Amino acid sequence: MFTKVLVANRGAIACRIFRTLKRMGIGTVAVYSEADRHARHALIADEAICIGPAPVAQSYLNIDAIIDACKRTGAQAVHPGYGFLSENAGFAERLAAEGIRFIGPRPEHMREFGLKHTAREAAQACAVPLLPGTGLLVGLEEARAAAQRIGYPVMIKSTAGGGGIGLQLCQTPEELAPLFETVRRLSESNFKDGGIYLEKYVAVARHIEVQIFGDGKGQVVALGERDCSLQRRNQKVVEETPAPNLPAATRTALMEAAIRLGRHAAYESAGTVEFIYDEAADAFYFLEVNTRLQVEHGVTEQVTGIDLVEWMVRQAAADLGPLQAPQPKGASIQMRVYAEDPGKNFLPCSGKLTHVAFPSDARVDGWVETGAEVTPFYDPMLAKIIVTGTDRADALGKLRKALSETQIYGIETNLHYLAAIAASPMLATGAVSTKALAKFPYQPATLDVLAPGAQSSLQDWPGRLGYWDVGVPPSGPMDALSHRLANRLVGNTEDAATLEITLSGPTLRFNAPATIALAGAEMGASLDGVPVPLWEPVAVAAGQVLSIGAAQGTGNRAYVAVRNGFDAPLYLGSRATFALGRFGGHGTGCLRIGDVLRMNGHGAGAPAADALPTELRPQLTHDWRIGVLVGPHGAPDFFTEADIATLFEAEYEVHFNSARTGVRLIGPKPEWARTDGGEAGLHPSNIHDNA
Repeated sequence: MFTKVLVANRGAIACRIFRTLKRMGIGTVAVYSEADRHARHALIADEAICIGPAPVAQSYLNIDAIIDACKRTGAQAVHPGYGFLSENAGFAERLAAEGIRFIGPRPEHMREFGLKHTAREAAQACAVPLLPGTGLLVGLEEARAAAQRIGYPVMIKSTAGGGGIGLQLCQTPEELAPLFETVRRLSESNFKDGGIYLEKYVAVARHIEVQIFGDGKGQVVALGERDCSLQRRNQKVVEETPAPNLPAATRTALMEAAIRLGRHAAYESAGTVEFIYDEAADAFYFLEVNTRLQVEHGVTEQVTGIDLVEWMVRQAAADLGPLQAPQPKGASIQMRVYAEDPGKNFLPCSGKLTHVAFPSDARVDGWVETGAEVTPFYDPMLAKIIVTGTDRADALGKLRKALSETQIYGIETNLHYLAAIAASPMLATGAVSTKALAKFPYQPATLDVLAPGAQSSLQDWPGRLGYWDVGVPPSGPMDALSHRLANRLVGNTEDAATLEITLSGPTLRFNAPATIALAGAEMGASLDGVPVPLWEPVAVAAGQVLSIGAAQGTGNRAYVAVRNGFDAPLYLGSRATFALGRFGGHGTGCLRIGDVLRMNGHGAGAPAADALPTELRPQLTHDWRIGVLVGPHGAPDFFTEADIATLFEAEYEVHFNSARTGVRLIGPKPEWARTDGGEAGLHPSNIHDNA
C-alpha cells in the first residue's frame, strides 16, 4: 500500500479524496495555485506545494510542476480526481515513466473512450445499443448526406472534450453549415481535435449512467445506475440513484450493456458508461464513457456502502481483492451548489463568503467555509449536498430539509434555485428530462443594485449592542423611528432589516413582486418614473425599477422596508452593516454596483397597512430640541452654575464629522470651575478623557 499520495486537483474533489486517504492512514500531499494558497484543500493536507499562478495552464494542468511536487514530497502515486488531468493519457504515461502510479484507468482506456467516435466503435463491437449516427466525417458534404439519411433534427458532436462544449443541435438543413463550422472551431480551440460526427437527436430524453469498476483483467462489476437528466446547458445539476420510473427489465439491460463494454476493454479502475434513455419508447442508447471518478459518485457510495476512492487506491496498489457488487439499498440524491446568480442568467460569481453553514445530517462534499474566497479562475461549484433515505420519498424529504438549513452569504449562489427544484412536482414525480430545466419557472426573490447611492446599507434595530468594549459600535439605523415605522407599514417586526439611504439613493430592480414602504427624509423616489409616496405601503411588480434621488430639504437619511425583511446573516447578533469594520449587512459593506439584495421570500400581495397618519409621521426639521439630564460631571468642581445654565440654554450646530458612532455638537466654550489643575493636574477639562 502507498504511504503518501498526491492529489492533482483542488476544491471539493480534493477534500473528498483526502478524507478517504486519511482514513486509510495514507499521507496526503496537496498542490495549489497562488490563487488557492488559502483554499481548504491546501490547508487540510499533510503537505502542500504551490505549482504556479492562478491560470490552470500554469498550475493544475502543469504536468512538470506536478511531477516535481511528487519528487519533492516523495509521493508514490497521484489521484487526479475529476476534470483537469484526470483523463489525460499523456499525464498517466509521464507518471509511469517517473515511477509514480496513476490512480485511475490505463492510458489505452482513456484513448479508446476519450474520443467519442472510437467509443461508439467499441460499443458497436459488443452489441451496446447506439443511436443512428456516423463515424468521423470528412467534411460538410458528407455531413449533409449523413444528416439526410439519419433524419433531422441531428446532434453535431465533437469527438473530443465534454461538458457540453462542441455540441450543437441542428434542426434543419439550412442550419447545418454554420453549426458544423461552429463545432469544428470550438473543438479545435478547446481540445486541439476538430473531429466531428453526427447522431440522431432524441427530443425528450433522459440521461442515465452506470457506475462500473474493473480489475484490468476482464472482471467488471456494475454498481447501479444514476439518473442525471436534470441539466442546465448540458451541465448536471441533480443526480440520483436509483433512476426513478425505470422498468426493472430496462435497468437490468443497462447494467449488462455497461458490463459488456467494460469487459470488452478489460477496463481498469472506476468508470461511468453513459446512456440516453427514450422513456416513451423504453429504449436506451450508448452516449459515452467517462474514464474517471464522476462528480456524482457520492450517491452510488451512499446506497452501496462502497468508498470508490478507496477501491481506486487499493486497485492501483494491487491491494484490491475480487470485485463484488453489493445490492444497493435505499435512495440517494445529490444537488450541486454553484457560485452563480440564477437571476442573471446564471452568471458566475466571485468574492468572499461571509457566512457558510451546512446541515449536520447530510453528506456535504465541498471546500467552502465562512471567510473562504471564491476566485474567478476555476469551476464555480462550491459543494455537493447529498442525502440518503430508505426510499425516494424519504430522500426527497431529507433533501428539502437539508437545503432549507444550508446558508451561504457574501456572493450569489444557486441555492434557492435548487430549493425550488426540490419542491417542484417535476422532481417529486420523477418527470425529468435533459431539457426540463430549460422550461423550469424560477423567480428569485432578489433586487439588483443598478446604482448604489452615496452610502446605502442594510441596518436593523436596535443594532449590534454590547461590543463597544472591543471597538465594535452599535451600528443600526441612525433614524430608528423612521426605520421602525417603515417596517410597521409592510407588516414586519421592528427588528427586520431595512435599507438605509444616506444623502442620495440607489437604483434597484426588483426580480420578484414585493410590497415596500419608504420612510424618513424626502428623496424624490420613483417607480418606473412614477413618484412613490413616503409613509405608505406600495406594491411593486417583478421587473420594476425603484430610483431614489438626493435628499430634499430637511433630513439626510431615508429607509426602504420590504415585506418579510431583507435576508442577511446575523453577525454578532445583528444584521446591521458596520462599513468601517467591513462586516454585517448583505456582504461586507455598503452597496456597490452589481450587488444583489435578497428578500425573505416574495412579499407580494395587498398592502399590509394603510398610510401612516400625518400626526404619527416624524417631523424632520433643521431645529431640534433635545432632552438632557445633569450627570456626575455637573458637580460644582467641574462647572459653575452659569456654565450649566449656558449648556442647557445654548443653540448648538451639528458638526460635519458626525456619524452613527456619535454626534458632535458645536457650542459655547465652558467657563470651568477652576482656572488650573492644581498640583495634581486635575483640570476639569480632563473629563474629555474620562470614560
